[in-house]
Amino acid sequence: MLDPRLLRNDPESVASALARRGFEFDAAAYRALEEQRKALQTRAEELQAERNQRSKAIGKAKVAGEDIEPLKEAVAGLGAKLDEAKTELEALQTRLTDIQAGLPNLPDDGMPDGEDETDNAVIRHWGEPRSFAFEVRDHVVVGEGLAGLDAAAGAKITGARFTVMRGGVARLHRALIAYMLDIHVGTGYTELNVPYIVNSKALYGTGQLPKFGEDLFRLTEPEDYYLIPTAEVPVTNLVADEIVPDEQLPLRYVAHTPCFRAEAGAAGRDVRGMIRQHQFEKVELINIARPDESDACHEAMLASAERVLQGLELAYRVVDLCGGDIGFAAARTYDIEVWLPSQQTYREISSISNTRDFQARRMGARYRDPETGKPRLLHTLNGSGVAAGRALVAILENHQQADGSVAIPKALQPYMGGIEAIAAAAD
Repeated sequence: MLDPRLLRNDPESVASALARRGFEFDAAAYRALEEQRKALQTRAEELQAERNQRSKAIGKAKVAGEDIEPLKEAVAGLGAKLDEAKTELEALQTRLTDIQAGLPNLPDDGMPDGEDETDNAVIRHWGEPRSFAFEVRDHVVVGEGLAGLDAAAGAKITGARFTVMRGGVARLHRALIAYMLDIHVGTGYTELNVPYIVNSKALYGTGQLPKFGEDLFRLTEPEDYYLIPTAEVPVTNLVADEIVPDEQLPLRYVAHTPCFRAEAGAAGRDVRGMIRQHQFEKVELINIARPDESDACHEAMLASAERVLQGLELAYRVVDLCGGDIGFAAARTYDIEVWLPSQQTYREISSISNTRDFQARRMGARYRDPETGKPRLLHTLNGSGVAAGRALVAILENHQQADGSVAIPKALQPYMGGIEAIAAAAD
């Protein structure tokens, strides 16, 4: 959530900043509502003061033996007016709060301008896309050839965009997760195991609610429970309504969880294979930091995710997302895009965002400034380190062999019992 003081005092600067994201904020309308709120608040305060004054007068008149009925009637009338003013003020404040909750984060000054993903700025490439001496198969064909990917079985037991993994492919998926966790724990992250179900307050805190409610899977009983769309939600909310001791910062967490997304906003996209599933798994990185450390944390998180892909021998590029492509809660986002030979393009495999104090303000997450002793808002950062399903897709495609087998990257072989390849299934 944006700073309410900035919205009250300078909504025009907010409108200008949000325009870089392609978001239209009516500063004049907001200022008019804020003026109404101030007038109503002043009116309520004046009525309260007058009511208090007249209530005291009743006490004095009663002691003096005077007729207090006229005074009581006047106080009752003031009470009715005060109740009306408070009701109007509460309704207007709710309206302002709803507007605030729907405003995305302000972009960093360094964020590239642009309308969509075609305007993202490429920062660097790593590795060379592999050349093949045979016709490249996509991950669906490769996975089926290994008897390891079964979308029909997933559709049978659940529905579209669910996949059953079997045999060597299932083991490869598990190995990827263990490999990623070991890398991140080895570089100083604390591993967490968190609930896969959260309440609406947690989703509001990280910005999924109210804006993205249609993309969530909500449980019918109890009504306030949701399946997590990412480990970002439960992990970041560990500091909600807390004042974290300064000496503990930065907090660096890693968690493996399934993720559940209805993908209502992405209907019709990537319907083939495992690129966009309703259920998938990620290894998520979370940093919770002092404001002056968050940029360094952002770069370090990016390096951690890159280390994973380098160990998997996968060519990738890093891009700086433009205003038209950046997420709701993010102030700055780096995407890592892995090369997929079947599509002859780079596809997102990790998105690493600095939300500044946007989430912390929604959650009430603070630390105590050692110099002033006063609580200050934390900065929160999140990113995939990386998406296990998409890493599996990238390995199946980039490490496929002419005979239908898939070579196992050396870094993964210890997690696969030492095998060097998954053999194609017998006909």
